[in-house]
Amino acid sequence: MAGAELIGKEECKEVMDVLGTGVFARYSFDKERQGIWKVRDFEKAFAKYFGSAYALGVTSGSAALKVALTALDVGPGDEVICPAFTFMATYEAVLEVGAIPVMADIDDTLNLDPDDIPNKITPRTKAVIPVHMCGAAARIDKILKVAKKHKLLILEDNAQGCGASFRGKMLGSFGQMGIFSFDHYKTITTGEGGMIITDDLDLYHRAEWYHDHGHDHLSTVHRALDGRTIIGFNYRMNEFQGAIGLAQLRKLGRVIAAQKKNKAALKEALAPVSGVKFRMIPDPEGDSATFLAFNLPERKQAMIFQKALKAEGIDTTCFKDNLWHYVPNWEHFLAKATAQTKTAFNDPRNRRVAYSRKAIPHAEDLLGRTLIMGVGVKMPAAKLKAMRQGIARAAATL
Repeated sequence: MAGAELIGKEECKEVMDVLGTGVFARYSFDKERQGIWKVRDFEKAFAKYFGSAYALGVTSGSAALKVALTALDVGPGDEVICPAFTFMATYEAVLEVGAIPVMADIDDTLNLDPDDIPNKITPRTKAVIPVHMCGAAARIDKILKVAKKHKLLILEDNAQGCGASFRGKMLGSFGQMGIFSFDHYKTITTGEGGMIITDDLDLYHRAEWYHDHGHDHLSTVHRALDGRTIIGFNYRMNEFQGAIGLAQLRKLGRVIAAQKKNKAALKEALAPVSGVKFRMIPDPEGDSATFLAFNLPERKQAMIFQKALKAEGIDTTCFKDNLWHYVPNWEHFLAKATAQTKTAFNDPRNRRVAYSRKAIPHAEDLLGRTLIMGVGVKMPAAKLKAMRQGIARAAATL
């Protein structure tokens, strides 16, 4: 589980700094905190690492999506193109700001197909959210060209690809804004938490003000007396999350290096299996190697192989069957079963949009015969040997 595997004395030291001040809040209490500003330091270090001008820590990756969409002025009457294969927060965030998510197909990268974007554009389309699923890049160069041609905003959902890159440029830094998640399963973790990056000062200010009730964060006046430009809400990251994030960020290179080594070993073990093909990675050098995805010619074969691998103690996921990461499986979303009766789905300013499996033929085929396994940071030689042997025995079932 990536960064969670490496939690240790470095994280403890950073957290103890916060406990020593007794100030756990992101803002204010300047004297009491004794110069300790963990979230601020995390934001600065994160922006530098990802080559971005600004970074803003928030409560989760989901919150990051909503705050970014709000800063981008996406709202009722707007449509946002999203891939069919993603965690549901991508769609939830669009609904949260009153807009409508439009489902698009994937390509062999398992990410948003740039060639399908024009098919989904309407006069209402305002933005595209390419999601770099399972730690590797979408064809972001092609997506940017399509977006530029049609004057669409790009918000990169890089919740699963922290530390990955494309042709030397960090994922999350290509669009107007990019977001990251730090939940327990992510490449680096703060338990919960998220980050937004951007090079646009106006977008940064809109996001920063909105995420903290509209506070303008002028350091020369008391927090209760500062100014306000816009109305906001509370999505502030706390100092404990910032502290752990600082320690985890310093380990990110180590995490990715270990995952690349272990992924290469697993890929070598799978390569001889009859019919196996691997996910297309647009830039293998930039892969974070958090997951290994491979497919077989037919779904039936994939299911037989998955069962055989399970018998050997090797877990894989077929995301066509997963209930949280594939739009056609979201029964509550398809039923438009929201907590409120007046929602983006029935707002008269929004167009009615269908979410048919027929609209995503490549996802329906490819995800059904693709298996994905997580790649650990700590995979001792004995474990890798056992997995290689298990893969070989499972292959005999095909």
